[in-house]
Amino acid sequence: MKTVVDRPGGESVSDIQQCAADFLVARKAGQNWAAENEAELAVWLEKSLSRRVAFWRLQSVWDRADRLNALQSPARSEGEALSFSLRRIMLLGAVFVAGTAAALSFLIVPSHTATYATTVGGHRIIRLADGSTIELNTDTVVKTKPSAGSRNVELIRGEAVFNIRHDAAHPFTLRIENRSIVDLGTKFLARKDGPILKVELIAGSVKFESSKKDEKSAILKPGDEAVATVESLSVKHKSKGELDSDLSWEHDILVFQRATLDQVAREYNRYNERKIIIADGAAGARIITATLQAKDTAAFARMARDFLGLHVIERDSEIVISR
Repeated sequence: MKTVVDRPGGESVSDIQQCAADFLVARKAGQNWAAENEAELAVWLEKSLSRRVAFWRLQSVWDRADRLNALQSPARSEGEALSFSLRRIMLLGAVFVAGTAAALSFLIVPSHTATYATTVGGHRIIRLADGSTIELNTDTVVKTKPSAGSRNVELIRGEAVFNIRHDAAHPFTLRIENRSIVDLGTKFLARKDGPILKVELIAGSVKFESSKKDEKSAILKPGDEAVATVESLSVKHKSKGELDSDLSWEHDILVFQRATLDQVAREYNRYNERKIIIADGAAGARIITATLQAKDTAAFARMARDFLGLHVIERDSEIVISR
């Protein structure tokens, strides 16, 4: 196997994609893949979320090619099967196409009131007339309400990242029920999960306000997370690594740090029509740390069965997990 050189620091997206493809092709070839190669891959993946995202995406492309081959006639000769070189070209080409598709997914928001939504598992980016963007996560609904003197958006449900261009003459306000996030030039994540509202500030500054007379407003700094319930508002600081994990859904990845299986299943169910059901409390209380593909419920089932030793029943519409 050709040794994959680890380039420390400053690596480009193309560097990451190239290394991910080299690892994947060597692993799939299998002939010279040994335990030390698997360890090398694990170390390489551990160093950044970008590396893990690239590897997961390429692995998904390869697996889809395997499924396509399986659907071909059994009489198909070995020579007709996709070669490793061709598959490698397909992998890098798929990354390029995915990036192009993402760029084309931007939707310019008109100057009148409009509603935008994503389905379960959906992902969409809309661009406001001023160049600001709103990136919608799974099962999310937002309503834009622009006016001559201000920019107003309402998060009706779900989760979105707001990258807002500051304009003092036309302030931007995000409304979530009876609370408001007033932009002071910023990028932030907002999530409405039932009665719980969460805002994480990635860059810049926002003011978190409430129409409740007994609830104080808060100015958030980068890394701050504000969590509002029916009764209270609290603010805590999160590390860059924690913020990166919370934003991993932008790459169709979910990152869990010491989460219960119940928590992991609830998050997975936000992205998939095929639901994961934890059938008993003992299984649900198991603690895991993992980086997983958001829409790969089969991988979740394998993890529960092979690594946690749990009983798994897979059906078309659901996966039932028990002790």
